[in-house]
Amino acid sequence: MPFLASSPTRHRSAGGFLSLQLLALALVVVLLGSCRASGPGTPARTVAAFFAKYRDRSGFRTTEWSADLLQRMALVRVGKLLGGNDLTNAITGIRTARVMSFLPTSGSAQNLVREGLSSEVSGLLQAERYTPLASNATGAAPYTYVVKANGDQVSELVATGTMPDALGSFVLVQVQGNFTRAQADALIGVLPEVVQQTAGK
Repeated sequence: MPFLASSPTRHRSAGGFLSLQLLALALVVVLLGSCRASGPGTPARTVAAFFAKYRDRSGFRTTEWSADLLQRMALVRVGKLLGGNDLTNAITGIRTARVMSFLPTSGSAQNLVREGLSSEVSGLLQAERYTPLASNATGAAPYTYVVKANGDQVSELVATGTMPDALGSFVLVQVQGNFTRAQADALIGVLPEVVQQTAGK
């Protein structure tokens, strides 16, 4: 009778211990998986967090753009070519604009490339549900454009790409404001030129 009384307790203890082991194993697998997919360190969850995370790291350069700067560098040169009004109105509607460029000029910077820097920003853009925006500009750098929009009204334009002839380079542009999709497309036509002049090699 003592054997019968103690047996269920032993089975419950063994079962509980096994459940804890399985739970711990599952947690380790999840953590390892997230480390592989997240890129360098703790992954940024927003574009703003990405700028904050890498602002002072080796190989990175952040430049803030003003509407006046865009007006001088872009509108004067190509405004008439693109029709003028859309680009003018887009620049007027900008609240903030900035570009982060990256060149793997040091060992630590090269490690970021190997650890998945590009994958990190691609993942956060996908998670934040940006809408892809095709570029109609000719001769533009190989950038990918996404927007946050409500119907035809765009509140944010984000561009990602690389610097010309710079292996392992990376560019992230964020423009926030209030403009239409046509105006966003006009901005796309000048962004690569402005990036190269303000954040070039």
